[in-house]
Amino acid sequence: METLIARSIRLVPSLAQCWYAIPIRLIVGFGFIQHGYAKLARGPESFTSILDALGVFDPSLLAWATILIEIFGGLAVVIGLFIPLVSVPMIVVLLVAIFTVHLPNGFSSIKLLSVTAGGAYFGQPGYETDLLYVAALIALVLGGSGPLALDRYLLRSRTGVLLATPASVTGKGLPGR
Repeated sequence: METLIARSIRLVPSLAQCWYAIPIRLIVGFGFIQHGYAKLARGPESFTSILDALGVFDPSLLAWATILIEIFGGLAVVIGLFIPLVSVPMIVVLLVAIFTVHLPNGFSSIKLLSVTAGGAYFGQPGYETDLLYVAALIALVLGGSGPLALDRYLLRSRTGVLLATPASVTGKGLPGR
């Protein structure tokens, strides 16, 4: 039974714990890039009119700021560069989206309205996905950007020292290893 519990805690015990960051960085980063690119592809003036309809202060400025934060913040997350810094405006964008757009639609991001011969019809999404993005960004800030992150290589090239890797990550120096 203890073996089952141990396996349930960690499927691959020999894999360093910091590797969790790679799929989170890819999902969050590409998600932000895609949202920013979609706003850019439809025309920033289209997103500006949406922000204007919501009564946002200076919609043109905030439309461009949002697009740039989503594209360049997403890129920074994918490559693992300055995540604690870029997470702040990214989380602000998410919180604004939650409180101005998604909150009235409830929690669930999937609202199945009906299914007909033409396919499924969905309602407006809630704030669930935005909260998942916020949680993922916070996890990256607290847990680090993980291996293959550009900031680790920049630090090494400037100081000549690679960031210290704790024993809990490498497994070296821990009892039984």
